[in-house]
Amino acid sequence: MEKKDLKPAGVFKYFEEICQVPRPSKKEEKMIAYLKAFGAKHNLETKVDEAGNVLIKKPATPGKENLQTVVLQSHIDMVCEKNNDVQHDFLTDPIETEIDGEWLKAKGTTLGADNGIGVATELAILADDSIEHGPLECLFTVDEETGLTGAFALQKGFM
Repeated sequence: MEKKDLKPAGVFKYFEEICQVPRPSKKEEKMIAYLKAFGAKHNLETKVDEAGNVLIKKPATPGKENLQTVVLQSHIDMVCEKNNDVQHDFLTDPIETEIDGEWLKAKGTTLGADNGIGVATELAILADDSIEHGPLECLFTVDEETGLTGAFALQKGFM
């Protein structure tokens, strides 16, 4: 198996992209910028709160506007651990991924799939115009790994 064979393809495309963006807890600025650029590229309303949480809204498919809004949530930071024999700076270096049998793994570091795969899934849904849906809001919170800082900082009315 190769990376190009991973399914669903859209999810793994975005997972590979975010693996290129350093995102340690309390240092999520590059990931926030990536999400803002994603929202702009897809012409989606995007806002960032004081804590750094990002909300990207996608309007309902025509005819589905009266459905209840669905909110999807994931966190953008990751646990940063590496093997002793690996040179890696989590503030600047991308996560190098590889296929090992049927597994996607990182080379000598944590993979960041908690919760990078959630972020990638939300991005794939936002980018896919073939999915019929009601109003959709995707919330990306900061600093989950060291204290749920972003979740605790959410203000009424942000979503």
